[in-house]
Amino acid sequence: MYREIFVPVDNSQHSDWAVDRAIEMCTKTGGRITGNHVYAARLHDVRFRQLETGLPAQFQTPAEIKKQRKIHDKLIEKGLQLIADSFLDQLGKRCEGAGVPLTRQLLEGINYEEIVNEVNRGAGRLPGLIGFDPNRAAGYDGGDKVRSDVKLGENGRLVAEDEDAAARLVGSSGRQYDLLAIGAHGLGRQPFSQLGGVVARVLREIEKDVLMVRDQQPLAGGRFMVCVDGSSYSYKAMKSALELAQEFGGSLYVCSAFDVEYHHVVFHNIKDVLSYQASKVFKFEEQEELHNNIIDKGLLKLCQANLKRAEVMAQQFPDVPIKTQILIGKPFQVIMQWVEEIKPSLLVIGRHGAHRVENTELGSQADNLLRLAPCSVLLTGVVGVRPEDIPWIEEDGQAGLPWAPEAEVRILRVPPFAQGIARRAVEEYLLEQVGNAGPPPTVTNKWLDEAIQKLLPTHMQLIMGIGSAEEIALAEVKATEQMQATKVQGHDADPVPDVAEVETKCPVTGAISKRPRVATDPIVWTQEGWQRLQLVPLIARPLARNTVERFARNHDIWRVTTHVMDDNKQAMIEADEFDIDTMMVMFTELRAKQIRAEAEGKDALSPEMRAFIEDAKAQGITRCPIRDIEDKMEKCPVDMKTVTPEEAKRAVEKLLQ
Repeated sequence: MYREIFVPVDNSQHSDWAVDRAIEMCTKTGGRITGNHVYAARLHDVRFRQLETGLPAQFQTPAEIKKQRKIHDKLIEKGLQLIADSFLDQLGKRCEGAGVPLTRQLLEGINYEEIVNEVNRGAGRLPGLIGFDPNRAAGYDGGDKVRSDVKLGENGRLVAEDEDAAARLVGSSGRQYDLLAIGAHGLGRQPFSQLGGVVARVLREIEKDVLMVRDQQPLAGGRFMVCVDGSSYSYKAMKSALELAQEFGGSLYVCSAFDVEYHHVVFHNIKDVLSYQASKVFKFEEQEELHNNIIDKGLLKLCQANLKRAEVMAQQFPDVPIKTQILIGKPFQVIMQWVEEIKPSLLVIGRHGAHRVENTELGSQADNLLRLAPCSVLLTGVVGVRPEDIPWIEEDGQAGLPWAPEAEVRILRVPPFAQGIARRAVEEYLLEQVGNAGPPPTVTNKWLDEAIQKLLPTHMQLIMGIGSAEEIALAEVKATEQMQATKVQGHDADPVPDVAEVETKCPVTGAISKRPRVATDPIVWTQEGWQRLQLVPLIARPLARNTVERFARNHDIWRVTTHVMDDNKQAMIEADEFDIDTMMVMFTELRAKQIRAEAEGKDALSPEMRAFIEDAKAQGITRCPIRDIEDKMEKCPVDMKTVTPEEAKRAVEKLLQ
């Protein structure tokens, strides 16, 4: 529990609430509060110098300006110290009434910088106190070095003093703190503020635990909520929540969240953009099934394990009532919804989660919750976090199957965050095939290939790097070669010329000339459009480019900008009901299959043809001549033996009028 609590005060309502929570904690733990106020005399000094040009003429001489600077510096600093002392007086009365020891502290500098330096390292800048009574100064950090008060001359006017620069700062406290308790807002709160400016900066840089106070709810007998995601950061938060709930006689609500919707949104977004041919290659239905059957189920198992570990920790706190809950959705969003339902007095979260990126200051879910949560939040820091502190559960003792070295090398290519799920999926597939009888089977390349072909679409095998090195290399080389023909020129903001022209080079003289564009000239991509295209995986990039270029040609567009790419996406979305171009692609494939069938003496609707039709149905095509071709072959205006693609297109359009 927390025994050294640092509390910045500014006489605002949220600051008072933070003091209440700090006193409440210290009465339980026998701890001490360091009450702090930071003032920035340096800022006033800078502003005074900026205003010097507006002084009356008699004050504009160098000697007079130097004198006024000395007077102003000390006078302003003394005034700021008196204001800060008054703030701390209020804190002192409340601590005295509760029997909580208090150390007063002033720091000079930029407020959030000094708070961060003091809480993390005890390295805030302590100023020399001006004119303080020695008995009063004794209650302050650095109070043993008191500077002389502002002096008056015989004429009653302020005297400009030459002070030793070393006397202005008297060092630092060197104190080690357990907790920073700070109000969510200060005196400058505005109606639309989510967090105060100081606390928003402080939260990102403090390494210790931070209690951010939003309301007056006491901790005693309250509801505590904590979020766990399997990381050591979250189990540190769990431990803090258990200790607080036990100390204050509260109940504990524990949740673990995972997001299944994101992948579905991404799939539908990509499916809306890419053409029918791309959908055939990418097998989106299979990919969705993969996430439904493997990824989503794997994430559910992880959440169940997360909560089981939390329950193991709770066994050491038998007096704390605990309720666990799996939340499905974007973590911060579903946590906020549960907060609205439970209405906790304190939400406890880790500074980072399982996906922490090195050198980041604050996890994205924690950042959102700190800004949006309506209750007070305890943000547990990174100090003392150890991976070995993750609780052990029975499932951790279940050994996986042995892996052959060559299969182990391949599975290690899977991104780290998905590797555990992928490994488990392969092992479960192998056990389904051979059963549990006898010694554990070994995952070999043969079994890995079978599992991959069963569980992953081809493009995912390549993109995730699980396919063979040769397959990946060949696919990327082929895609790179195809992309080399793309012409990139100009920017989105460039004006469109009245007459589009292309440069041509004489093969004999090498002279460059221009001529008007014709339909067969290559499509031009702007730099911005090309950069957006790079976001598509390399293996799929040529197909994405061809889809957009086909859209551009069909609309007499010769230059692909990001706006054109957006239009293409919208057109594909609107074409969900009926896409004549997709139908024509399928018609061409059908004609080719029919010709082959007739050449081999097969019926026009042979089993091979019927299989193709069923495949077309599976793609969601709901109009003639594909979906209804079996039942309406006689009524269809398309003669499959004689019609050309252009005639088929006209016939289908006429049928749908």
